[in-house]
Amino acid sequence: MAELISVIVTTYNREDALAAVLRSLAQQTDPDFEVVVADDGSGPDTAALVEAEKARIGHRVEHVWHEDRGFRAAEIRNRAVLVARGAYVIFLDGDCIVRPDFVATHRRLAERGCFVTGNRILLSPELTAAVLREHQAPERWSAARWLRERLRGGVNRLSALLHLPLGPLRRLRQSAWRGARSCNLAVWRADLDRVDGFDAGYSGWGKEDSDIIVRLLRAGVRRKDGVFATGVIHLWHKEADRSQLAENERKLADIVAGEGVRAQRGLSALAPAKTAMG
Repeated sequence: MAELISVIVTTYNREDALAAVLRSLAQQTDPDFEVVVADDGSGPDTAALVEAEKARIGHRVEHVWHEDRGFRAAEIRNRAVLVARGAYVIFLDGDCIVRPDFVATHRRLAERGCFVTGNRILLSPELTAAVLREHQAPERWSAARWLRERLRGGVNRLSALLHLPLGPLRRLRQSAWRGARSCNLAVWRADLDRVDGFDAGYSGWGKEDSDIIVRLLRAGVRRKDGVFATGVIHLWHKEADRSQLAENERKLADIVAGEGVRAQRGLSALAPAKTAMG
């Protein structure tokens, strides 16, 4: 059996999008993975959805929750890491649908001493609404269907759906932290422990993913691009509250200017995580 991969899916009160993401994970060609839903304070409907989806996914599924005290994605991801069992962790947002080879491709790209950053295509508000309302499965759409949607303005680009054998070109930006996002990011668990995970000192939207990338690089973990291989289908959503962005940017600037490797409030700061609500 191959090493277990943990897919950590971050969500907050968006059951229709999460249902689509979990459906796409149920169709993976690689069977050796588990799903941990990192729930940033959703109501009980999300817990009910996850429970209902467990049988369809056919793998271990855990629901990790903490109370709603504003945007705390960094902390809930850490709580999910603490219950994950995989040696390799893929972070995925709860509005990012994946294609059937998503886990298999991440496994193929996994390399000790590296983290892998993927990319995405963005669906328009209108196409997102249709996909969710009609329970469409864009992860199964043909190339012709994607081209039609691009010509109609339903998606922002098609390049993220391509598969290209880039080989050593995937390491061209091995020391770059900009542009890497946690909506599609794979890291060895041992490397997460080395940097003590995400920094829960970031509250409100923004920059907690850049922070962990900077610290991973400083710890000697290199960036490997998963572009043209691992692209996800990002459903549209309203812009998050950015009232804390300036403060988060200040925190990130301090990290970039400093020498720190471990999170100030990371994995080690948390009590044993609870699964499900309560």
